[in-house]
Amino acid sequence: MKPISRSPLHTAFSFGDLTVFALRDGYVDMPPTRLRDEHGCPLVPVPDSVPLVDGNLRLSVNAFLVTDGTQSVLIDTGASNAWHPTMGSLPDALAEAGVDPADITDVAITHKHEDHVNGLIAPDGTQAFPRLERVWIGHGDSDVFTGRLDPIRDLVVPVSDRVAINDHVTAVPAPGHTPGHTVYEIRSSTGLLIAWGDTVHVPTVQFEQPHITWELDGRQPEARRSRLDLLDRLAVPGHFVAGAHLDSPGIARVTRDGAGYKLQYVTR
Repeated sequence: MKPISRSPLHTAFSFGDLTVFALRDGYVDMPPTRLRDEHGCPLVPVPDSVPLVDGNLRLSVNAFLVTDGTQSVLIDTGASNAWHPTMGSLPDALAEAGVDPADITDVAITHKHEDHVNGLIAPDGTQAFPRLERVWIGHGDSDVFTGRLDPIRDLVVPVSDRVAINDHVTAVPAPGHTPGHTVYEIRSSTGLLIAWGDTVHVPTVQFEQPHITWELDGRQPEARRSRLDLLDRLAVPGHFVAGAHLDSPGIARVTRDGAGYKLQYVTR
C-alpha cells in the first residue's frame, strides 16, 4: 500500500493490482459523551490523548473507491447536503481524483446512517451516480431507502451473508453499530484491505482501549465484539484498514500493543 497522488480531498494508493482512492466528504463534531465505557456509561474522564475542538470530538468522514481499471466499487457516499454543512465534499473529492461519477455502477454502503448513505442523492435531488446499477447494503439496514432515498430503492441488493461484489471486493456482515452494518474486504495481489465503516469512531482511544463503545452503537456488546474480531484479524502483515472516521485519508496498518492495538497511518 503506497500513496501515489494527493490533493486536499483525496489520496490515491497503489495496492498491488488495485488503486484505492480515499475520498474526504468532510467532518462532523460530536460531544465526547458519545464515548461509552464497558457498562454503557459516558466515558469520564475522556483521556488526555483524545483531541477536542471547542470541547467536541472531530470525526473525519471518509469514503473509498476501489478499482482495477475495469471494475470499480465506491464504498460509502458521504452526507451530501442532508446533514451538517461541514460535509458534502465527495463530488469535489471525486473530481480531484479524476473520477467521473457516471463511471460508478456499484456502491457499497457500510450502514444506513446519514454520513454514509445520503450522498447517493445530489443536493439538487438527482441521483449522484447517473449510471448506478447496484447499491449493496446489509439487509438489516435496507429499510433506509424511503423519502429522499426512495429513487434508489429498486437498485438495492440486500446483504445477509458473505457475498462477492466483484473479483476483488466481498461484503461481510458485521452487525452491532446498526443491524445491517457491513464491512468490505478488498483483496489485491499483495494483501487485504478491510473498509470497516463505523467499527471505530475515535481512533485516539478505541485502538488502545477497544472495549470503549459509541453511544450510537445500536447494540454495544455486539459492536464491541465485531471491533475486537476485526482488530485481531487486521493485526498481521499485509493487512490494512480503511476507516470512515479514521483521520483523513483514513487508511492504516494495525499492530498489537499489549491488551490493545496501535494504528499506523499509511503515509508513504
